[in-house]
Amino acid sequence: MDITTWMTNHTGCAYFILVGLFRQSQHPALLCMVIFLVFLMALSGNAVLIILIHSSAKLHTPMYFFISQLSLMDMMSISITVPKMLLDQVLCVSTISVPECGIQMFLYLTLGGSEYFLLAAMAYDRYMAICHPLHYPMLMNHRVCLLLASGCWFLGSVDGFMLTPVTMTFPFCRSLEIQHFFCEVPAVMKLSCSDTSLYETLMYLCCVLMLLIPVTVISGSYSCILLTIHRMNSAEGRRKALATCSSHMMVVTLFYGAAVYTHMLPSSYHTPQKDMVVSVFYTILTPVLNPLIYSFRNQDVTGALRKMLSVESFRKH
Repeated sequence: MDITTWMTNHTGCAYFILVGLFRQSQHPALLCMVIFLVFLMALSGNAVLIILIHSSAKLHTPMYFFISQLSLMDMMSISITVPKMLLDQVLCVSTISVPECGIQMFLYLTLGGSEYFLLAAMAYDRYMAICHPLHYPMLMNHRVCLLLASGCWFLGSVDGFMLTPVTMTFPFCRSLEIQHFFCEVPAVMKLSCSDTSLYETLMYLCCVLMLLIPVTVISGSYSCILLTIHRMNSAEGRRKALATCSSHMMVVTLFYGAAVYTHMLPSSYHTPQKDMVVSVFYTILTPVLNPLIYSFRNQDVTGALRKMLSVESFRKH
């Protein structure tokens, strides 16, 4: 028995219908073009940032290592939702098979969970750099960075492995229409004809825990950082410390703000339209904004980009 047949027997359906963004729009062709351009900007921006970090020796530091991991996660997260959505619009198709839905859900949960913990690891890195500068090279060596990054990916995959199998084995006997543009867990759960209240409670606690642990690390790290900055005598030192932290805090605010709405607010606050707008923000817009925040506000990155462009220009001549 193949996976499609097994999942069809357990869920009671062979496919779902993704309602998507375009059905809500009065100008679907224009919206499709805009999303396609945003998708290309996200891929190119994050790819350039990764190339710069790996090619420039000046950027071979723990902070930029974590930024490259964030860019990789952003590239993957936008790639598991947007191409399918755009292709369906072009081909006038709106179905997704149950196995494809499960794979998309698993990847989305894994990448989202990994990013929660990666942002916490980045806050911890800034804490070590600013509060313990003398011991920073030893305490945040390359091996430690690899272990932290691997731990983030592992914890994110635990989230995916826990929630995806349970969600996809519920029987679905209501409408097959998912009021979303991808297989997000809450949207899929609304189609189940069995009592999901216990699972939804456990899922809520799991999501709160996934948010609470990183938020605690981030809050603790930045509390210590602010105290250290306050004690600094040098105005230049304060400016540099705040500059290195402000970009990260902008990304944390964008990502966690959307996550709190999606996973922690009661269902009475949610509507399919609101959920899709918030999902567009953190699955499509955030991957575009992250490289812009970390590049335009960072002299090291802009310097490395100018150097790379000048080398390429010199080779052509």
